[in-house]
Amino acid sequence: MNHPGLPQLIIILVYLSALLVLGLFSSRLFRGTLADYQVASHSIGPFMLLMSMFGTTMTAFALVGSSAEAFREGIGVYGMLASSSGIVHSLCFFLIGVKVWSVARTHGYTTQIQFFRQRLDSDLIGLLLFPILVGLVIPYLLIGVIGGGGVIQALTAGLAPEMFPVLTDDGTPDLALHGGVPAWLGSLVICGVVLVYVFFGGMRGTTWANTFQTLIFMILGVVTFVVIASRLGGQDGLYANLVALGESLPYEKATRVEMSRSLFFCYLLIPLSVGMFPHVFQHWMTARSAATFKLPVVFHPLFIMIVWFPCVLIGAWATGSLMPSEPPLPMTAGGTVDSNKILPFLVNTQTGVILSGFLAAGLLAAIMSSLDSQFLCIGTIFSNDIVTHYVGKERISDSRQVLLTRIFIIAIVAVTYLLSLGNVRSVFALGVWCFSGFTALFPIIVAALYWRGLSAAGAISGICAAIISWSVLFYHGLQVPIEQGGLGGFHLHWKLGSESIELMPVVVMLLSSSLTTVAVSLVTPKPKPETLAKFFP
Repeated sequence: MNHPGLPQLIIILVYLSALLVLGLFSSRLFRGTLADYQVASHSIGPFMLLMSMFGTTMTAFALVGSSAEAFREGIGVYGMLASSSGIVHSLCFFLIGVKVWSVARTHGYTTQIQFFRQRLDSDLIGLLLFPILVGLVIPYLLIGVIGGGGVIQALTAGLAPEMFPVLTDDGTPDLALHGGVPAWLGSLVICGVVLVYVFFGGMRGTTWANTFQTLIFMILGVVTFVVIASRLGGQDGLYANLVALGESLPYEKATRVEMSRSLFFCYLLIPLSVGMFPHVFQHWMTARSAATFKLPVVFHPLFIMIVWFPCVLIGAWATGSLMPSEPPLPMTAGGTVDSNKILPFLVNTQTGVILSGFLAAGLLAAIMSSLDSQFLCIGTIFSNDIVTHYVGKERISDSRQVLLTRIFIIAIVAVTYLLSLGNVRSVFALGVWCFSGFTALFPIIVAALYWRGLSAAGAISGICAAIISWSVLFYHGLQVPIEQGGLGGFHLHWKLGSESIELMPVVVMLLSSSLTTVAVSLVTPKPKPETLAKFFP
Protein backbone atom coordinates (compact mmCIF):
# COMPACT_ATOMS: atom_id res chain seq x y z
CA MET A 1 0.00 0.00 0.00
CA ASN A 2 1.47 3.37 -1.01
CA HIS A 3 -0.10 5.18 1.93
CA PRO A 4 -0.16 2.83 4.96
CA GLY A 5 -1.77 5.41 7.24
CA LEU A 6 -4.58 6.38 4.88
CA PRO A 7 -7.30 3.97 6.12
CA GLN A 8 -6.66 5.03 9.71
CA LEU A 9 -6.84 8.70 8.73
CA ILE A 10 -10.14 8.19 6.89
CA ILE A 11 -11.71 6.41 9.87
CA ILE A 12 -10.46 9.12 12.24
CA LEU A 13 -11.96 11.83 10.02
CA VAL A 14 -15.27 9.95 9.76
CA TYR A 15 -15.38 9.60 13.54
CA LEU A 16 -14.62 13.28 14.10
CA SER A 17 -17.30 14.20 11.55
CA ALA A 18 -19.85 11.97 13.34
CA LEU A 19 -18.95 13.69 16.60
CA LEU A 20 -19.51 17.08 15.02
CA VAL A 21 -22.90 15.98 13.69
CA LEU A 22 -23.91 14.66 17.13
CA GLY A 23 -22.80 17.89 18.79
CA LEU A 24 -24.63 20.07 16.29
CA PHE A 25 -27.76 17.91 16.56
CA SER A 26 -27.76 18.26 20.34
CA SER A 27 -27.47 22.04 19.90
CA ARG A 28 -30.93 21.93 18.29
CA LEU A 29 -32.24 20.94 21.73
CA PHE A 30 -30.66 24.05 23.27
CA ARG A 31 -33.37 26.05 25.05
CA GLY A 32 -31.59 29.39 24.70
CA THR A 33 -31.15 29.95 28.45
CA LEU A 34 -27.96 30.33 30.43
CA ALA A 35 -28.92 27.43 32.73
CA ASP A 36 -29.41 25.15 29.73
CA TYR A 37 -26.07 26.12 28.17
CA GLN A 38 -24.08 25.72 31.38
CA VAL A 39 -25.83 22.89 33.27
CA ALA A 40 -28.36 21.44 30.76
CA SER A 41 -31.26 22.80 32.86
CA HIS A 42 -30.52 20.19 35.57
CA SER A 43 -32.17 17.52 33.42
CA ILE A 44 -29.52 14.78 33.09
CA GLY A 45 -30.61 11.30 34.21
CA PRO A 46 -28.57 8.52 35.91
CA PHE A 47 -27.14 6.79 32.81
CA MET A 48 -25.96 9.94 31.04
CA LEU A 49 -24.60 11.34 34.31
CA LEU A 50 -22.58 8.15 34.81
CA MET A 51 -21.23 8.21 31.26
CA SER A 52 -20.47 11.93 31.20
CA MET A 53 -18.80 11.96 34.64
CA PHE A 54 -16.73 8.89 33.86
CA GLY A 55 -15.84 10.20 30.41
CA THR A 56 -14.70 13.54 31.76
CA THR A 57 -12.36 11.89 34.31
CA MET A 58 -10.80 9.57 31.71
CA THR A 59 -8.14 11.55 29.87
CA ALA A 60 -4.91 10.88 28.03
CA PHE A 61 -3.52 10.50 31.56
CA ALA A 62 -5.61 7.36 32.06
CA LEU A 63 -4.89 5.80 28.66
CA VAL A 64 -1.69 7.15 27.10
CA GLY A 65 -0.18 8.15 30.46
CA SER A 66 -0.95 4.89 32.26
CA SER A 67 0.50 2.73 29.49
CA ALA A 68 3.59 4.99 29.37
CA GLU A 69 4.10 4.78 33.13
CA ALA A 70 3.55 1.00 33.09
CA PHE A 71 6.29 0.77 30.43
CA ARG A 72 8.64 2.57 32.84
CA GLU A 73 7.50 1.16 36.19
CA GLY A 74 5.56 -2.06 35.51
CA ILE A 75 2.09 -3.32 36.36
CA GLY A 76 2.22 -1.87 39.88
CA VAL A 77 0.93 1.34 38.26
CA TYR A 78 -2.54 -0.22 38.29
CA GLY A 79 -2.65 -0.63 42.06
CA MET A 80 -0.93 2.71 42.52
CA LEU A 81 -3.63 4.74 40.80
CA ALA A 82 -6.45 2.79 39.14
CA SER A 83 -7.85 0.71 41.98
CA SER A 84 -7.56 3.57 44.47
CA SER A 85 -9.15 5.98 41.97
CA GLY A 86 -12.19 3.77 41.57
CA ILE A 87 -12.88 3.73 45.30
CA VAL A 88 -11.89 7.33 46.11
CA HIS A 89 -13.79 8.83 43.16
CA SER A 90 -17.00 7.07 44.19
CA LEU A 91 -16.55 8.24 47.78
CA CYS A 92 -16.11 11.80 46.54
CA PHE A 93 -19.25 11.53 44.40
CA PHE A 94 -21.18 10.29 47.44
CA LEU A 95 -19.73 12.49 50.21
CA ILE A 96 -18.98 15.65 48.20
CA GLY A 97 -21.01 15.46 45.00
CA VAL A 98 -24.46 14.80 46.49
CA LYS A 99 -23.94 17.43 49.20
CA VAL A 100 -22.71 20.00 46.67
CA TRP A 101 -25.64 19.23 44.37
CA SER A 102 -28.13 19.77 47.20
CA VAL A 103 -26.62 23.09 48.34
CA ALA A 104 -26.06 24.40 44.82
CA ARG A 105 -29.56 23.53 43.60
CA THR A 106 -31.08 25.20 46.66
CA HIS A 107 -29.16 28.44 46.17
CA GLY A 108 -28.72 28.44 42.38
CA TYR A 109 -24.95 27.93 42.09
CA THR A 110 -23.27 26.77 38.90
CA THR A 111 -19.60 27.04 39.87
CA GLN A 112 -17.41 26.37 42.89
CA ILE A 113 -16.54 30.05 43.22
CA GLN A 114 -20.20 31.02 43.64
CA PHE A 115 -20.51 28.48 46.44
CA PHE A 116 -17.35 29.54 48.28
CA ARG A 117 -18.17 33.25 48.01
CA GLN A 118 -21.54 32.89 49.73
CA ARG A 119 -20.51 30.13 52.13
CA LEU A 120 -17.72 32.32 53.52
CA ASP A 121 -19.14 35.82 52.95
CA SER A 122 -15.98 36.68 51.03
CA ASP A 123 -15.49 38.28 47.63
CA LEU A 124 -11.73 37.91 47.90
CA ILE A 125 -11.87 34.12 47.81
CA GLY A 126 -13.42 34.30 44.33
CA LEU A 127 -10.64 36.52 43.01
CA LEU A 128 -8.09 34.15 44.51
CA LEU A 129 -9.67 30.94 43.23
CA PHE A 130 -10.31 32.08 39.65
CA PRO A 131 -6.67 32.22 38.44
CA ILE A 132 -5.79 29.14 40.50
CA LEU A 133 -8.56 26.95 39.06
CA VAL A 134 -7.88 28.14 35.52
CA GLY A 135 -4.15 27.71 36.02
CA LEU A 136 -4.58 24.11 37.21
CA VAL A 137 -7.12 23.20 34.52
CA ILE A 138 -4.87 24.33 31.65
CA PRO A 139 -2.22 21.63 32.35
CA TYR A 140 -5.12 19.17 32.55
CA LEU A 141 -6.22 20.37 29.10
CA LEU A 142 -2.66 20.03 27.82
CA ILE A 143 -2.70 16.34 28.75
CA GLY A 144 -5.56 15.76 26.31
CA VAL A 145 -4.38 18.01 23.51
CA ILE A 146 -0.83 16.60 23.53
CA GLY A 147 -2.04 13.02 23.91
CA GLY A 148 -4.53 13.39 21.06
CA GLY A 149 -1.96 14.81 18.66
CA GLY A 150 0.49 12.02 19.51
CA VAL A 151 -2.17 9.35 18.94
CA ILE A 152 -3.05 10.66 15.48
CA GLN A 153 0.61 10.92 14.46
CA ALA A 154 1.48 7.40 15.59
CA LEU A 155 -1.59 5.80 14.03
CA THR A 156 -1.16 7.50 10.64
CA ALA A 157 2.57 6.71 10.35
CA GLY A 158 3.58 6.06 6.75
CA LEU A 159 0.85 8.26 5.26
CA ALA A 160 3.08 10.91 3.65
CA PRO A 161 6.81 10.33 4.33
CA GLU A 162 7.90 13.09 1.96
CA MET A 163 5.55 15.66 3.46
CA PHE A 164 5.85 14.72 7.15
CA PRO A 165 9.32 13.19 7.73
CA VAL A 166 10.35 12.20 11.26
CA LEU A 167 14.02 11.27 11.61
CA THR A 168 16.08 9.80 14.43
CA ASP A 169 19.36 11.32 15.64
CA ASP A 170 21.35 9.37 13.06
CA GLY A 171 19.20 10.66 10.20
CA THR A 172 17.22 7.46 9.55
CA PRO A 173 13.40 7.53 9.48
CA ASP A 174 11.63 6.91 12.79
CA LEU A 175 9.30 4.20 11.48
CA ALA A 176 6.92 4.59 14.40
CA LEU A 177 6.10 8.19 13.43
CA HIS A 178 7.59 8.81 9.98
CA GLY A 179 5.02 10.22 7.56
CA GLY A 180 2.22 10.47 10.11
CA VAL A 181 0.03 13.54 10.46
CA PRO A 182 2.16 15.89 12.60
CA ALA A 183 1.18 16.08 16.25
CA TRP A 184 0.66 19.84 16.00
CA LEU A 185 -1.86 19.37 13.18
CA GLY A 186 -3.67 16.51 14.93
CA SER A 187 -3.94 18.58 18.12
CA LEU A 188 -5.29 21.51 16.10
CA VAL A 189 -8.02 19.38 14.52
CA ILE A 190 -9.03 17.94 17.90
CA CYS A 191 -9.24 21.40 19.45
CA GLY A 192 -11.33 22.59 16.50
CA VAL A 193 -13.81 19.71 16.69
CA VAL A 194 -14.28 20.00 20.46
CA LEU A 195 -14.62 23.76 20.19
CA VAL A 196 -17.42 23.50 17.61
CA TYR A 197 -19.75 21.19 19.55
CA VAL A 198 -19.04 22.87 22.90
CA PHE A 199 -19.58 26.30 21.33
CA PHE A 200 -22.97 25.40 19.87
CA GLY A 201 -24.24 22.68 22.22
CA GLY A 202 -23.01 23.79 25.64
CA MET A 203 -23.45 21.30 28.48
CA ARG A 204 -26.20 19.37 26.70
CA GLY A 205 -23.99 18.86 23.64
CA THR A 206 -21.06 18.00 25.89
CA THR A 207 -23.07 15.40 27.81
CA TRP A 208 -24.39 13.75 24.64
CA ALA A 209 -20.90 13.70 23.12
CA ASN A 210 -19.36 12.34 26.34
CA THR A 211 -21.93 9.54 26.53
CA PHE A 212 -21.25 8.56 22.92
CA GLN A 213 -17.48 8.76 23.33
CA THR A 214 -17.44 6.84 26.60
CA LEU A 215 -19.33 3.95 25.01
CA ILE A 216 -16.93 4.04 22.04
CA PHE A 217 -13.68 3.97 24.00
CA MET A 218 -14.86 1.35 26.51
CA ILE A 219 -15.98 -1.08 23.81
CA LEU A 220 -12.99 -0.50 21.57
CA GLY A 221 -10.64 -0.60 24.57
CA VAL A 222 -11.65 -4.18 25.31
CA VAL A 223 -11.24 -5.06 21.62
CA THR A 224 -7.77 -3.45 21.60
CA PHE A 225 -6.72 -5.47 24.62
CA VAL A 226 -7.85 -8.81 23.15
CA VAL A 227 -6.32 -8.20 19.70
CA ILE A 228 -2.93 -7.00 20.99
CA ALA A 229 -2.76 -9.86 23.52
CA SER A 230 -3.48 -12.38 20.74
CA ARG A 231 -0.86 -10.92 18.41
CA LEU A 232 1.92 -10.57 20.99
CA GLY A 233 1.21 -13.81 22.85
CA GLY A 234 1.03 -16.02 19.77
CA GLN A 235 -0.97 -18.72 21.61
CA ASP A 236 -4.37 -20.27 21.06
CA GLY A 237 -6.94 -18.63 23.30
CA LEU A 238 -6.94 -15.43 25.33
CA TYR A 239 -5.99 -17.09 28.63
CA ALA A 240 -2.95 -18.83 27.11
CA ASN A 241 -1.83 -15.52 25.59
CA LEU A 242 -2.15 -13.73 28.92
CA VAL A 243 -0.09 -16.42 30.63
CA ALA A 244 2.62 -16.24 27.96
CA LEU A 245 2.78 -12.46 28.10
CA GLY A 246 2.90 -12.48 31.89
CA GLU A 247 5.82 -14.90 31.84
CA SER A 248 7.65 -12.72 29.30
CA LEU A 249 7.80 -9.72 31.64
CA PRO A 250 11.02 -8.86 33.47
CA TYR A 251 10.68 -9.57 37.19
CA GLU A 252 10.87 -5.89 38.14
CA LYS A 253 8.00 -5.02 35.73
CA ALA A 254 5.76 -7.86 36.90
CA THR A 255 6.07 -6.90 40.57
CA ARG A 256 6.32 -3.79 42.73
CA VAL A 257 9.85 -4.68 43.81
CA GLU A 258 11.34 -1.42 42.48
CA MET A 259 8.45 0.74 43.72
CA SER A 260 8.89 2.51 47.00
CA ARG A 261 6.17 1.41 49.41
CA SER A 262 5.80 4.95 50.77
CA LEU A 263 5.44 6.38 47.24
CA PHE A 264 2.90 3.71 46.39
CA PHE A 265 0.68 4.79 49.29
CA CYS A 266 1.24 8.48 48.55
CA TYR A 267 -0.54 7.95 45.25
CA LEU A 268 -3.72 7.19 47.22
CA LEU A 269 -4.00 10.95 47.75
CA ILE A 270 -4.03 11.83 44.04
CA PRO A 271 -7.65 10.71 43.34
CA LEU A 272 -8.92 13.15 45.99
CA SER A 273 -8.39 15.79 43.31
CA VAL A 274 -11.73 14.84 41.73
CA GLY A 275 -13.49 16.56 44.64
CA MET A 276 -12.16 19.94 43.48
CA PHE A 277 -12.26 19.53 39.69
CA PRO A 278 -14.36 22.47 38.45
CA HIS A 279 -15.62 20.50 35.44
CA VAL A 280 -16.80 17.62 37.67
CA PHE A 281 -18.53 20.17 39.93
CA GLN A 282 -20.38 21.47 36.87
CA HIS A 283 -21.40 17.95 35.85
CA TRP A 284 -22.78 17.36 39.34
CA MET A 285 -25.04 20.37 38.75
CA THR A 286 -26.61 18.73 35.68
CA ALA A 287 -28.17 15.91 37.75
CA ARG A 288 -31.94 15.70 37.79
CA SER A 289 -32.07 14.66 41.45
CA ALA A 290 -29.91 13.32 44.28
CA ALA A 291 -31.01 9.78 43.37
CA THR A 292 -29.33 10.28 39.98
CA PHE A 293 -25.96 9.81 41.72
CA LYS A 294 -26.65 6.18 42.68
CA LEU A 295 -25.58 4.70 39.33
CA PRO A 296 -22.28 6.66 39.07
CA VAL A 297 -21.32 5.80 42.67
CA VAL A 298 -21.83 2.07 42.09
CA PHE A 299 -20.47 1.63 38.56
CA HIS A 300 -17.60 4.13 38.43
CA PRO A 301 -15.03 1.72 40.00
CA LEU A 302 -16.02 -1.03 37.56
CA PHE A 303 -15.65 1.29 34.59
CA ILE A 304 -12.20 2.38 35.79
CA MET A 305 -11.10 -1.25 35.89
CA ILE A 306 -12.37 -1.85 32.33
CA VAL A 307 -10.34 1.09 30.99
CA TRP A 308 -7.16 1.13 33.12
CA PHE A 309 -6.48 -2.61 33.32
CA PRO A 310 -5.89 -3.14 29.57
CA CYS A 311 -3.82 0.04 29.19
CA VAL A 312 -1.49 -0.80 32.09
CA LEU A 313 -0.96 -4.39 30.89
CA ILE A 314 -0.26 -3.28 27.31
CA GLY A 315 2.35 -0.79 28.53
CA ALA A 316 4.05 -3.46 30.65
CA TRP A 317 3.96 -6.05 27.83
CA ALA A 318 6.03 -3.68 25.68
CA THR A 319 8.97 -4.35 28.03
CA GLY A 320 8.72 -8.15 27.73
CA SER A 321 10.65 -10.66 25.63
CA LEU A 322 7.66 -11.29 23.30
CA MET A 323 7.71 -7.71 22.06
CA PRO A 324 8.76 -7.83 18.36
CA SER A 325 11.95 -5.98 17.49
CA GLU A 326 10.58 -4.66 14.19
CA PRO A 327 9.46 -2.00 13.77
CA PRO A 328 11.44 -0.37 16.58
CA LEU A 329 9.68 1.49 19.37
CA PRO A 330 9.17 5.26 18.88
CA MET A 331 12.09 7.32 20.16
CA THR A 332 12.45 10.82 21.59
CA ALA A 333 14.92 13.42 20.30
CA GLY A 334 17.21 12.41 23.18
CA GLY A 335 17.45 8.82 21.96
CA THR A 336 15.22 7.20 24.60
CA VAL A 337 11.96 5.35 24.04
CA ASP A 338 9.02 7.76 23.77
CA SER A 339 6.77 6.03 26.28
CA ASN A 340 3.90 8.45 25.58
CA LYS A 341 3.49 6.79 22.17
CA ILE A 342 3.68 3.14 23.32
CA LEU A 343 -0.08 2.54 23.25
CA PRO A 344 -0.81 4.07 19.80
CA PHE A 345 2.34 2.39 18.44
CA LEU A 346 1.15 -1.08 19.49
CA VAL A 347 -2.35 -0.39 18.20
CA ASN A 348 -0.91 0.63 14.84
CA THR A 349 1.57 -2.25 14.47
CA GLN A 350 -0.30 -5.17 16.07
CA THR A 351 -3.74 -4.76 14.49
CA GLY A 352 -5.05 -4.55 10.93
CA VAL A 353 -5.35 -1.17 9.24
CA ILE A 354 -9.14 -1.00 9.51
CA LEU A 355 -9.24 -2.14 13.12
CA SER A 356 -6.40 0.21 14.08
CA GLY A 357 -8.42 3.06 12.57
CA PHE A 358 -11.39 2.20 14.79
CA LEU A 359 -9.11 1.80 17.79
CA ALA A 360 -7.62 5.21 17.03
CA ALA A 361 -11.14 6.62 17.18
CA GLY A 362 -11.56 4.93 20.57
CA LEU A 363 -8.40 6.52 21.93
CA LEU A 364 -9.46 9.93 20.66
CA ALA A 365 -12.92 9.42 22.19
CA ALA A 366 -11.39 8.98 25.64
CA ILE A 367 -9.16 12.01 25.23
CA MET A 368 -11.84 14.33 23.83
CA SER A 369 -14.50 13.32 26.36
CA SER A 370 -12.61 15.27 29.01
CA LEU A 371 -11.48 18.23 26.92
CA ASP A 372 -15.02 19.40 26.19
CA SER A 373 -16.11 19.54 29.85
CA GLN A 374 -12.95 21.38 30.85
CA PHE A 375 -13.30 24.00 28.12
CA LEU A 376 -16.93 24.59 29.06
CA CYS A 377 -16.25 24.86 32.79
CA ILE A 378 -13.56 27.52 32.32
CA GLY A 379 -15.86 29.57 30.11
CA THR A 380 -18.63 29.23 32.71
CA ILE A 381 -16.36 30.35 35.55
CA PHE A 382 -15.27 33.44 33.59
CA SER A 383 -18.84 34.39 32.63
CA ASN A 384 -20.44 33.80 36.04
CA ASP A 385 -17.70 34.61 38.52
CA ILE A 386 -15.91 37.50 36.86
CA VAL A 387 -18.07 39.34 34.32
CA THR A 388 -21.58 38.74 35.67
CA HIS A 389 -20.53 38.97 39.32
CA TYR A 390 -18.86 42.37 38.96
CA VAL A 391 -21.02 43.92 36.24
CA GLY A 392 -24.31 42.71 37.71
CA LYS A 393 -26.61 39.90 36.59
CA GLU A 394 -29.48 42.28 35.95
CA ARG A 395 -27.36 44.24 33.44
CA ILE A 396 -26.40 41.19 31.32
CA SER A 397 -29.01 39.09 29.53
CA ASP A 398 -28.83 35.30 29.29
CA SER A 399 -27.87 35.50 25.63
CA ARG A 400 -25.03 37.92 26.43
CA GLN A 401 -23.74 35.64 29.19
CA VAL A 402 -23.81 32.66 26.80
CA LEU A 403 -21.83 34.74 24.30
CA LEU A 404 -19.25 35.67 26.95
CA THR A 405 -18.91 32.01 27.90
CA ARG A 406 -18.29 31.10 24.27
CA ILE A 407 -15.74 33.87 23.73
CA PHE A 408 -13.69 32.80 26.73
CA ILE A 409 -13.86 29.17 25.62
CA ILE A 410 -12.32 30.19 22.28
CA ALA A 411 -9.55 32.08 24.10
CA ILE A 412 -8.74 29.13 26.38
CA VAL A 413 -8.70 26.69 23.43
CA ALA A 414 -6.23 28.98 21.63
CA VAL A 415 -3.95 29.34 24.68
CA THR A 416 -4.01 25.60 25.37
CA TYR A 417 -3.14 24.75 21.79
CA LEU A 418 -0.21 27.17 21.70
CA LEU A 419 1.14 25.75 24.97
CA SER A 420 0.81 22.20 23.59
CA LEU A 421 3.40 23.05 20.94
CA GLY A 422 6.07 23.02 23.67
CA ASN A 423 8.13 19.94 24.48
CA VAL A 424 6.23 18.01 27.18
CA ARG A 425 8.12 14.78 27.84
CA SER A 426 5.70 12.98 30.16
CA VAL A 427 1.92 13.14 30.05
CA PHE A 428 1.87 11.11 33.28
CA ALA A 429 4.13 13.54 35.19
CA LEU A 430 2.15 16.54 33.96
CA GLY A 431 -1.06 14.86 35.12
CA VAL A 432 0.29 13.98 38.56
CA TRP A 433 1.36 17.57 39.25
CA CYS A 434 -1.95 18.93 38.00
CA PHE A 435 -3.94 16.51 40.17
CA SER A 436 -1.66 17.21 43.15
CA GLY A 437 -2.68 20.87 43.00
CA PHE A 438 -6.38 19.99 43.11
CA THR A 439 -5.76 17.50 45.94
CA ALA A 440 -4.10 20.27 47.94
CA LEU A 441 -7.36 22.25 47.66
CA PHE A 442 -9.50 19.28 48.71
CA PRO A 443 -9.55 20.17 52.46
CA ILE A 444 -11.20 23.49 51.61
CA ILE A 445 -14.29 21.90 50.03
CA VAL A 446 -14.59 19.30 52.82
CA ALA A 447 -14.38 21.98 55.52
CA ALA A 448 -16.86 24.23 53.68
CA LEU A 449 -19.43 21.43 53.50
CA TYR A 450 -18.99 19.78 56.90
CA TRP A 451 -17.36 22.23 59.35
CA ARG A 452 -19.25 25.23 60.69
CA GLY A 453 -15.99 26.59 62.11
CA LEU A 454 -14.37 27.30 58.73
CA SER A 455 -13.65 31.02 58.36
CA ALA A 456 -12.95 33.04 55.24
CA ALA A 457 -9.44 33.79 56.50
CA GLY A 458 -8.88 30.08 57.13
CA ALA A 459 -9.97 29.09 53.64
CA ILE A 460 -7.95 31.85 51.97
CA SER A 461 -4.81 31.04 53.96
CA GLY A 462 -5.27 27.32 53.20
CA ILE A 463 -5.54 28.04 49.48
CA CYS A 464 -2.42 30.23 49.63
CA ALA A 465 -0.52 27.52 51.51
CA ALA A 466 -1.52 24.94 48.90
CA ILE A 467 -0.45 27.05 45.94
CA ILE A 468 2.77 28.33 47.52
CA SER A 469 3.86 24.80 48.44
CA TRP A 470 2.87 23.57 44.94
CA SER A 471 4.89 26.35 43.26
CA VAL A 472 8.00 25.82 45.38
CA LEU A 473 8.00 22.04 44.90
CA PHE A 474 7.24 22.35 41.17
CA TYR A 475 10.23 24.68 40.78
CA HIS A 476 12.49 22.15 42.50
CA GLY A 477 11.02 19.40 40.32
CA LEU A 478 12.03 21.31 37.20
CA GLN A 479 15.65 21.12 38.33
CA VAL A 480 15.71 17.31 38.12
CA PRO A 481 17.63 16.18 34.99
CA ILE A 482 15.65 14.30 32.34
CA GLU A 483 17.87 11.22 32.71
CA GLN A 484 16.87 11.04 36.40
CA GLY A 485 13.16 11.08 35.62
CA GLY A 486 12.69 14.81 35.13
CA LEU A 487 9.71 16.45 36.78
CA GLY A 488 8.07 13.09 37.45
CA GLY A 489 11.16 11.84 39.28
CA PHE A 490 11.15 14.55 41.94
CA HIS A 491 10.36 13.11 45.37
CA LEU A 492 11.01 14.15 48.95
CA HIS A 493 13.20 12.02 51.20
CA TRP A 494 12.59 11.73 54.93
CA LYS A 495 14.94 9.93 57.28
CA LEU A 496 13.21 7.71 59.88
CA GLY A 497 15.90 6.02 61.90
CA SER A 498 17.97 3.93 59.52
CA GLU A 499 15.25 3.99 56.86
CA SER A 500 14.84 6.58 54.13
CA ILE A 501 11.20 7.22 53.23
CA GLU A 502 10.26 8.68 49.86
CA LEU A 503 7.27 10.99 49.76
CA MET A 504 5.44 12.60 46.86
CA PRO A 505 5.12 16.40 46.87
CA VAL A 506 1.32 16.06 47.23
CA VAL A 507 1.81 14.97 50.88
CA VAL A 508 3.43 18.30 51.77
CA MET A 509 0.83 20.26 49.80
CA LEU A 510 -2.12 18.50 51.47
CA LEU A 511 -0.68 18.82 54.96
CA SER A 512 0.20 22.49 54.51
CA SER A 513 -3.29 23.43 53.27
CA SER A 514 -5.08 21.31 55.91
CA LEU A 515 -3.11 22.54 58.91
CA THR A 516 -3.17 26.16 57.80
CA THR A 517 -6.92 26.11 57.13
CA VAL A 518 -7.73 24.63 60.54
CA ALA A 519 -5.25 26.74 62.53
CA VAL A 520 -6.28 30.08 61.01
CA SER A 521 -10.00 29.25 61.20
CA LEU A 522 -9.73 28.57 64.94
CA VAL A 523 -8.45 32.10 65.67
CA THR A 524 -10.36 34.21 63.12
CA PRO A 525 -14.01 35.37 62.94
CA LYS A 526 -16.54 32.92 61.52
CA PRO A 527 -19.18 33.80 58.91
CA LYS A 528 -22.34 35.53 60.12
CA PRO A 529 -24.94 33.38 61.93
CA GLU A 530 -27.46 33.89 59.13
CA THR A 531 -24.90 32.59 56.62
CA LEU A 532 -24.23 29.49 58.71
CA ALA A 533 -27.97 28.95 59.11
CA LYS A 534 -28.33 28.94 55.32
CA PHE A 535 -25.73 26.20 54.85
CA PHE A 536 -26.25 24.26 58.10
CA PRO A 537 -30.01 24.38 58.66
